[in-house]
Amino acid sequence: MKRVVVLTGASEGIGAELARQLARRGYDLVLAARSAEPLRAVAAECEALGARALAVPTDVGVQAQCRQLIAQAVSQFGRIDVLVNNAGKSAHALFEEVDDLHWYEDLMRVNLWGSVWCTQAALPHLKATHGNVVAVSSLAGLIGIPARTAYSATKFAMTGFFESLRAEMKPHGVAVTIAYPGVVATRIRHNGYNARGEAAGVSGLREDDAMPVEECARLILAGMERRQRDVVMSFKGRIGRYLKLLAPGVVERMALKALKK
Repeated sequence: MKRVVVLTGASEGIGAELARQLARRGYDLVLAARSAEPLRAVAAECEALGARALAVPTDVGVQAQCRQLIAQAVSQFGRIDVLVNNAGKSAHALFEEVDDLHWYEDLMRVNLWGSVWCTQAALPHLKATHGNVVAVSSLAGLIGIPARTAYSATKFAMTGFFESLRAEMKPHGVAVTIAYPGVVATRIRHNGYNARGEAAGVSGLREDDAMPVEECARLILAGMERRQRDVVMSFKGRIGRYLKLLAPGVVERMALKALKK
């Protein structure tokens, strides 16, 4: 029996590439994203690669839609083996430049609550299959990044939630994998919020050494299949994680260098 993966944020970027790689590996897929037409195009690509793929247009910032996504997955395939919480939105703004904080709440609703709601709905099915939850966080969820107060807050919250859930689920045989990408060559930062809560249109980070999206998806998939606890994707990220404990000032200077001048 093929394993069934529910993947959010599947219409572009990391999610779309991960869907294609999962399809090549023989998984059945339930793909979710807000943009219906790009989502269906990715589902068609996956079917052309030999997978069964169900596209479910979903806004993970709405709890009822998260529940409906999981219900449709179970109705179509009868089981869920893996939930990949990949849907998310970016933001780049110095806190002192933000007047209206409403979009901080919007960002938390998508990045944290979307993952929480999908996980809550899927958990009984994952316990039945001794499955795996994958949370796509960020290096900004391990190290506070300048001009990323909103984004880092959502990703630190994801880290705390899924680390706690991992301990709770260990007796039930459900694995929890947290992935921590750094700068990946996608459009997420261009589409993210600026200080006014509008689409930024540009990236505020230096991207000359951005990780190819294919490599990022491959590392997430490998971590999922190995049921790893954490997938920290770059040498700088792995060093920074521990250097933060020993020399936090050095890490702050490294983070500042990542900003565009």
